[in-house]
Amino acid sequence: MLINNKIYLSLIFIILFSGCNNPDSSGSMLTQAEKDSAALCIKPVPPADSAKFISQSIKVYGAVNKEIELTVDSLRKMKTVALDSFQVVCESGAEGSKSMMSRGVLLRDILKKAGLNITNHKDRNFAIIARATDNYKATFSWGEIFNNATGDHTIVLYEENGKPIRKFGEMKLICTNDIKTGPRQVVWLKAIEVTRVN
Repeated sequence: MLINNKIYLSLIFIILFSGCNNPDSSGSMLTQAEKDSAALCIKPVPPADSAKFISQSIKVYGAVNKEIELTVDSLRKMKTVALDSFQVVCESGAEGSKSMMSRGVLLRDILKKAGLNITNHKDRNFAIIARATDNYKATFSWGEIFNNATGDHTIVLYEENGKPIRKFGEMKLICTNDIKTGPRQVVWLKAIEVTRVN
């Protein structure tokens, strides 16, 4: 009986601690790309596939006065904002990546540059959709961006940890005052669509 108890305890110990190095379901170790993806609260993408998602520009279109296309260089010429640090928090509540010394442009300033196609003083029913090349989307309202503190915290980043963003596209969008910042983080950012809500 004592031997059986020892075997039982040994099995429990093995099961509990065999996952310490984060193996996947097949028992192999996660790749660095998978770890990076998990830290960003996004579905892991194989390195060979991630290159096809990288976007070097973002298009602003829809209910705007003029469609524009922005690159990192054009963002650098706009009024930029700096973030000392922010934490990505996944929908589950798990903490993802933490970034220091980031720089970008407020989504509000990008929308002002394109100009919303407002017809009268009551025309404020717009949805702003940030789109990624992998078809992920995050949505904001006109009120959030132009009449709320969220507008001061929704940023298109082109620099993170003092370096250009590379692995997940050259630009990404983040809303730093969301309780859980992961769901409205858009990596591989390719477009900002403005839609009038009827």
